[in-house]
Amino acid sequence: MDPTLVGIIGILVLLCVLFFLGMPVGFAMSIVGFVGYCYIINFKAGLGMLGTEIWNLFSKYGFTVIPLFIFMGQVAFYSGVNERLYNAAYKWVGHIRGGLAMATVLACAAFAAICGSNAATAATMTAVAYPQMKRYNYSPPLSTGTIACGSTLGVVIPPSVVLIIIGLSTGQSIVKLFYGALVAGILLCLLMLLGIYLICKVHPEWGPPGEISSWKNRLKALPGATEMLILFLAVMLGLYLGIFTPTEAGAVGSFLALLIALVQRSLSWKGFVASIMDTLMVSAMVIMIVAGAVIFGKFLAVTRIPFEVAEWASSLPVPGLVILGIIFVIYIIGGMMMDALALLLITIPIFYPVVEKLGYDPLWFSIEVTVITTLGAITPPVAATAYVVGGMAKEVPLKEVFKGVIYLIPTYMAAVILMLMFPKIITFLPNLVK
Repeated sequence: MDPTLVGIIGILVLLCVLFFLGMPVGFAMSIVGFVGYCYIINFKAGLGMLGTEIWNLFSKYGFTVIPLFIFMGQVAFYSGVNERLYNAAYKWVGHIRGGLAMATVLACAAFAAICGSNAATAATMTAVAYPQMKRYNYSPPLSTGTIACGSTLGVVIPPSVVLIIIGLSTGQSIVKLFYGALVAGILLCLLMLLGIYLICKVHPEWGPPGEISSWKNRLKALPGATEMLILFLAVMLGLYLGIFTPTEAGAVGSFLALLIALVQRSLSWKGFVASIMDTLMVSAMVIMIVAGAVIFGKFLAVTRIPFEVAEWASSLPVPGLVILGIIFVIYIIGGMMMDALALLLITIPIFYPVVEKLGYDPLWFSIEVTVITTLGAITPPVAATAYVVGGMAKEVPLKEVFKGVIYLIPTYMAAVILMLMFPKIITFLPNLVK
């Protein structure tokens, strides 16, 4: 059988059978990749590839950056930094119509900067923000939709595990990806704030204004955000100035998170143990997905599908922008069906050569598709953050959560279009990094 046909069958089996049967993503990709590789080459070569690639992956020093950044986020979560962030944001903008929802987006963005996880941000902000919005008579769609959408900023705003994996798999600078994504995350955050403002213009009863805080109370609330600023600046400035590598940045961030928690006595022993256990579980899940993607990528390489797609796309008698649009549509649809990290790891080897051949900036493309795939976290059937919010806000029907999400989806589209029209929005800051 033709290797390309075998590759197409393997992709269909992966997407249409194993994923829908509920098999974990990492195992599904590993099985399809290994079986397909053995079929095209031979069983002995498949075993050799499996052993070599797994060993090379798990012995890579660069991958220690993943558990370090995850641990930093978990320590921040269990030490209660999320509640202090939310309190500070509310004191400053809670008195504006829709301000409580805006404060939630700002708190999501701030927490995402030290957490990097959609699900953790969604769970945290639902527990902290939803009761407050309910107390001030915010509509369920606006309350839950804001939390679900704001939580997706965890994938975009650095330090992001998704960006780290993209950098490691494509050979790009993680530092430059972080700085490009920082601008993208700020842009998306601002557009969400604008979206909430416009929603409350159309439906003023959805977001009644809260209490006006005095300047004294606003200034008193600022120290609650100090630890986040210390962590964020230490990591980003250290990377920008070349003081330490991404792995060392993760270690510094984890140390500072622990130090702050100890000084403030905000982390209990139970919370410390829980942060370690959660770090182990999340790290194992992420690395298993990466291992599966590496094996599946080797299978795709021997099928020559990435090269065939690149050749086909570059030979189409249409502008490169049209081809890019098709790729983006594929990412939007794919993001609705599977986890963003798994989708990117499967598709980057296929579309990355295409984009390079078309002459687009690889860094810009990586961040653009990261933003696009965040849509998958709020659109069914995956809609991870929407389900987390719906599950925790039990009195709100899931259709109300999605109603709120639909109102904010245009903000994602606006961000994607702006970055497409003005790529320097993304590339300007990374180009300043040596």
